[in-house]
Amino acid sequence: MRSPLPRAVLTRLETGRLVVLSVLLGGLVGALCVGLRLLLERVLEAGAWLTGFSPPGTPGEGGLLMAFGEALPWGLLALPLMGAAYVWLIPREDGDPLNQLVRGAHTRGDAPTLSTHLRTLAATLLGHGAGLLVGRDAPYTVLGGLGAWLLGRATRLDAVETRSLTLAGAAAGLGAVLHAPLAAAVLVAEVLYRRFEFEFEVLMPCVLASVAAYAVYGLAFGFLPLLSVPEVGVPTLAGVGPLVGVALAVTLLGWTALLVCRSVPDAWTRGHRRVALGAAFGLLTAALAFWASPAVLGDGTGWAQVGLSGFLGEEALGEGAWRWLLLALGARLAFGGGVLPSVGVGGLLGVGLGSVLGADPTLAALVGIVAFVTVTLNAPLAAALLVVAWGGDALLPAALVTAGLAHALSGETGLLPAQLRSRAQSPAPLPVLLPGAGAVTIRRAPAAPAPLLPLHAAPPEEAETGLAPLESEQELYRRPVPRSWAGARLSVLSLPPGVEVVGVVRGGAVRVPRPQMRLTADDELVFLARPDAYAALEGVLRLPGV
Repeated sequence: MRSPLPRAVLTRLETGRLVVLSVLLGGLVGALCVGLRLLLERVLEAGAWLTGFSPPGTPGEGGLLMAFGEALPWGLLALPLMGAAYVWLIPREDGDPLNQLVRGAHTRGDAPTLSTHLRTLAATLLGHGAGLLVGRDAPYTVLGGLGAWLLGRATRLDAVETRSLTLAGAAAGLGAVLHAPLAAAVLVAEVLYRRFEFEFEVLMPCVLASVAAYAVYGLAFGFLPLLSVPEVGVPTLAGVGPLVGVALAVTLLGWTALLVCRSVPDAWTRGHRRVALGAAFGLLTAALAFWASPAVLGDGTGWAQVGLSGFLGEEALGEGAWRWLLLALGARLAFGGGVLPSVGVGGLLGVGLGSVLGADPTLAALVGIVAFVTVTLNAPLAAALLVVAWGGDALLPAALVTAGLAHALSGETGLLPAQLRSRAQSPAPLPVLLPGAGAVTIRRAPAAPAPLLPLHAAPPEEAETGLAPLESEQELYRRPVPRSWAGARLSVLSLPPGVEVVGVVRGGAVRVPRPQMRLTADDELVFLARPDAYAALEGVLRLPGV
């Protein structure tokens, strides 16, 4: 039944609903994160008792700038078992929590199941508590997805709302643990693609949820930055050279880590071999902790804080190198994923290289963080905003230049295999604003032999928009421009009866179709058609030479 309200009013109501749901989700996730932090404290105490060593922590999360104890050999022998258990619990196809989020966002909005959430949460708590290379942000990311799942049980969500709120839930969890809600929101909107592209329609739900979650989390634990950064200013002209050297070197090391990661044969990460490699990774971590340095235990952010404070010199380069090795070898097994392991590696490498090159250790550490996070996650803007949130606005010029340099030099590689190159490759349902109409959801037309997946959109009001309402048998379809149509004008296209072009998606925006508009190979077409007529069009397009 058609709503008596005008289309413009309905659009505002739909937008307001997403705003309210995003804020509610943020409050829910923030409350869950409060409980998670209390649980993590108990888990870390158990891990320190097991291994005999407690690494330094970050001030924002209540940590101390000193390590306690010495690595006990009999306690370290438990790390192979912990590594095997972690790999067994993490689904191979989904990977670490951040990769699960990206993968779910690109599969028509299908979020991980409840069992996947619970298994991943247990794995991240186990791995982080034992001192393996699992970031503190990993369980918070999972908790954000769980919050979105709980909200979906309480209210009816369509595919686009489910996808947007799942991303917003992850931004809420990351905003709480990173103590940087705006940077976390930008990270989630940016990390979906390898190229410098954003999904602006999910950015605002992410911002709302992240800010609300951090407000609740901060009420419980305070609003200190995650890292305590000494006051720094804009780098002097004499200090620019060493900082550029740090940025280039850390970028090169990050890119090399990705090459080592891709060199691990895919067959080794399947079945029983994967679990055995998880045990081998735990054994390697234990061996390094016993014979090299116990500083390899944990995600490394505490040691990055020690370096930021000026208590580490050139020895930070060795500590960062060991962590670099663990990340490069363990990434295919879901170790070292997320944000904070890259923060730890980049910070330590930056401090060590800065000491060698004569740069300010604080600035060198922050430059190293920006460069390494940019390379591993393909999120240059979020990396820059993170260090600005922790260190102040004076860091913004250096952070932006470092992020741009690292992204330009490292290309489109990254640690997250679920990342797509660009938005045009994502098969997920996307909310699009058709000219003169309200927001609708367009599903991409699947390739044969998959069944056609049409869009069931609310009919627009003719009196308000000037568009005729959709006939009951008509649907909207979205597909890439066929190769033979590239360069052709819309006016020369030969379409079956009952099929018309109502929109051209170019550069992420929907344009009004004009008869003289020339199509490009990167465009996508939005068709209004009956299912049988569109099936006839697809049959013609599958002919050889078309």
